Amino acid sequence: MLWQLTQMLWVGGLWLLHIGLLPVLGQIGLAPLLIDEIAGMLDALMVGFATACVIFQALVLIQAEGLVSLWRDIRGQLLLMALYACGMFFAVRVGWPDAVRWQVFSYLVLGFSGVVLVLQPVPGWSGRVREAHP
Repeated sequence: MLWQLTQMLWVGGLWLLHIGLLPVLGQIGLAPLLIDEIAGMLDALMVGFATACVIFQALVLIQAEGLVSLWRDIRGQLLLMALYACGMFFAVRVGWPDAVRWQVFSYLVLGFSGVVLVLQPVPGWSGRVREAHP
C-alpha cells in the first residue's frame, strides 16, 4: 500500500501541476510572468518531493525484491531513471539557470517514467488477494 500511495502522490502531483493548476491560473487571468514565477517555484518543490518519494519507493522495492532488483527489474530501472531526472533537473537549475528547456526535459523524463511506473505491478504482490489474519 505504501508503494501505491507514494506513487500516487509524486506522479499525480507532477502531472496535476502542469495539466491542472497552471492552465487554471492562466484562465483566471493572472499575468503570464506571475504564472511563470509560480511554475518555477512549484516545479522545484514538486521535483524535490518526487525525489524523496522515488528514494522511498526504491527502498520499498529493495525490501520486497532485493537489491539486485534496482537494475534488473523494470520498476528499479524506472526508479533509477526518475532519480537521475531529478538530479539532472536540480543540476541544470543550479549550474545553468538559463537552460529552461533542459529543466523541462528532465521534468518530462521524470513525469513519463512515473507514468510507465504506474503501469507496472506492485512489488511483492503476486496478483492474488491476501488472506485476512485473525
